[in-house]
Amino acid sequence: MRIAFLLQAHPEPGDPDTNLYSDLIDVFVKNGHEVVVITVVKEDRPTSFKKEGAIEVLRVKAMKLFGVSPIAKGIANVLLPYQFIKAIKKYIPEKKIDLIISPTPPITFIDVIQFLKRRSPSKCFLILRDIFPQNARDLGMLTNPLLFSYFRRKEKKLYAVCDYIGCMSQGNIDYVIKHNPEINPKKLSLLPNWQKVHSFSEKNESIKTKYGLAGKYVAIFGGNIGVPQKIENIVTLAKEYRDNDNIVFLIIGTGVRKKHLEKLVAANGLKNVLIKNQLPRSDYQELVYNSDVGLISLNEKFTIPNIPSKTLSYLNAKVPVLASIDACTDYGKILDDSGAGLWSVTGDLEQYKTNFDRLYNNRELRKRMGENGFAYMIKYLTPEIAYENIIGHTK
Repeated sequence: MRIAFLLQAHPEPGDPDTNLYSDLIDVFVKNGHEVVVITVVKEDRPTSFKKEGAIEVLRVKAMKLFGVSPIAKGIANVLLPYQFIKAIKKYIPEKKIDLIISPTPPITFIDVIQFLKRRSPSKCFLILRDIFPQNARDLGMLTNPLLFSYFRRKEKKLYAVCDYIGCMSQGNIDYVIKHNPEINPKKLSLLPNWQKVHSFSEKNESIKTKYGLAGKYVAIFGGNIGVPQKIENIVTLAKEYRDNDNIVFLIIGTGVRKKHLEKLVAANGLKNVLIKNQLPRSDYQELVYNSDVGLISLNEKFTIPNIPSKTLSYLNAKVPVLASIDACTDYGKILDDSGAGLWSVTGDLEQYKTNFDRLYNNRELRKRMGENGFAYMIKYLTPEIAYENIIGHTK
């Protein structure tokens, strides 16, 4: 098939830091499909269209999408489909596209999907990774009722136009059906997050020494530092262990709440919290592999089921998960079913600390949960499995 991927970001040629969509694209190419990627160009460069390895990539000049205020991000996402359509008209000939694959965010790609489907008969597979605008309303980031109504109409239109919808968990499937009863349930299927399996050498202290962590028990958090992650959860836990010189809470990433995090750590005089910017993927993976526990944190205000993708790095590295999550997600059930970690509801500090202590004091439990998580990933969460799921539903 000829397949068009609509993406907010795609690695540049030679960039070692791939992502879940570029890994999925590699599998499509290996299976003989012709792929064109339509994405946003990095920094302030002009729009370009060229062959990058085995795929064609249209990189479109647009407003900055990441590391900006919610208002700026909202404006950028509203304008993005028009910028994509203009670039497609100019650079991509009206050659038939068999399948459009588009993840959320953003939901505004609905306009691009409709444009492509009008140009040539195509099916569309929506990878539902972000239930917007409800998630923004939950967190108080979208309070204007008119704006909410506008985006909600876009969301419903997106579900109607797409032929297939892949959801991260059964909780996501149930949520979408409950709140959008007009959707044919047969459109929806289970499509968990995925990651390419990474091979590690034996554990060693060199990577920990490089980042000042030699000999420490490391609880690691990697990824976006924003309102959804409620990073205060980790700071609250770290305060409970401030007098234990053996424990370090390592937080790696960027986001709109990073400065708030730094101020919070400084105000509490927490020397056991180490904050780092984004690292090379290889260094990050090695750090995870040599850490003792992987941290997940979710805002308790969510009413939608979130399944944090950063979990994959922990499972891949055979690191047990310690999660503080909202009461509406079925993420905890996934941890229970896989045996990959322990969880508590955000705000329940007593259980959060009990779970931390269980892992800290039991090396065998950590090892067993790490092995369980890796086995679960191999069985359900690789790009090859995601590919088979998508192809299986689109035949």
